[in-house]
Amino acid sequence: MKAVNITFKFSDGQPEQTHVAAEGESVLDVALNNGIQLQHNCGGVCGCSTCHVYVLQGGDELPEISDKEEDFIDRAVNPRLNSRLACQCVVQTTSENLVIEVPPQDFLGH
Repeated sequence: MKAVNITFKFSDGQPEQTHVAAEGESVLDVALNNGIQLQHNCGGVCGCSTCHVYVLQGGDELPEISDKEEDFIDRAVNPRLNSRLACQCVVQTTSENLVIEVPPQDFLGH
C-alpha cells in the first residue's frame, strides 16, 4: 500500500503539519486522526461544505470532482478554483504528496 504525505497549512497562522496518509484515506480522515480541527457537519459524506479546503499541490492526482461536490463548494465561504471538500479528497495509488490549506474554521459553509 502506497503512503502519501499530506502537509496541512493553516490560514490562521498555526504551524504547518505533515502527516502520512494511506491509500483510501481522505484528507478529512487524516486531519481528524491527527487532531487537526476541520469542521465536518455532515460526517464526511459530501452532504455539506464545512470541510472545504484549498488543494495547493497534488490536486491532479485526486479523484475528479463530482457535480454534487461542486454544488457544495459553491456554497462554501470564499471558494476558489482549487477548492475541494476534504471528505472527497481520497488518496489513490497514483496520488503524489498533497499540500492542503485549511481556511479559518470560524466561518462555516452549509
